[in-house]
Amino acid sequence: MSALARLVRHLWLDAGDARRAVDPDALQRLESRVRDSERQHTGEICLCVEASLPLSYLWRHLKGAPIAAVVRERAVTLFGKLRVWDTELNNGVLIYLQLAEHRIEIVADRAVARTVSDADWQRMIADVMPEFQAGRHEEGLGRAIDAVSAALRSGFPAPDTGDEGAARANQLPNRPVVR
Repeated sequence: MSALARLVRHLWLDAGDARRAVDPDALQRLESRVRDSERQHTGEICLCVEASLPLSYLWRHLKGAPIAAVVRERAVTLFGKLRVWDTELNNGVLIYLQLAEHRIEIVADRAVARTVSDADWQRMIADVMPEFQAGRHEEGLGRAIDAVSAALRSGFPAPDTGDEGAARANQLPNRPVVR
């Protein structure tokens, strides 16, 4: 894709496009899915859907950085801004959907990174990419939540308290962030 076409696409899309791609009903269902997932492990999942990259990131691409690296850099930045790194057990995971580029990134905190390999994350991303490329954003995010949840259940199972109703502190909002 030409640099000019990419720039126009990013300038054209805004948060309203992200809200249309993942409407309020879908946000509610995804929020419930995250909440249900987090009952099964001690990890924290944060979803972020962003319509377009800020101009400063596009500039990096125009100066020669591959767009995949630029999207990854943006995901890592949002991982920090959304405080996903700030969970008590260092087991937060950001699922980032970049609409203009039809890309998804998963960024995991250091405790999770010790238990899940980069190759495993890349397999998860490859498995859900067809959903996003087909415009099925809710389905893709749901499958991503399921994949991340399975990894977190394996490495960070919920403690067996004997009390089915026992709730643990929720350290990150379950509602997806739409930008």
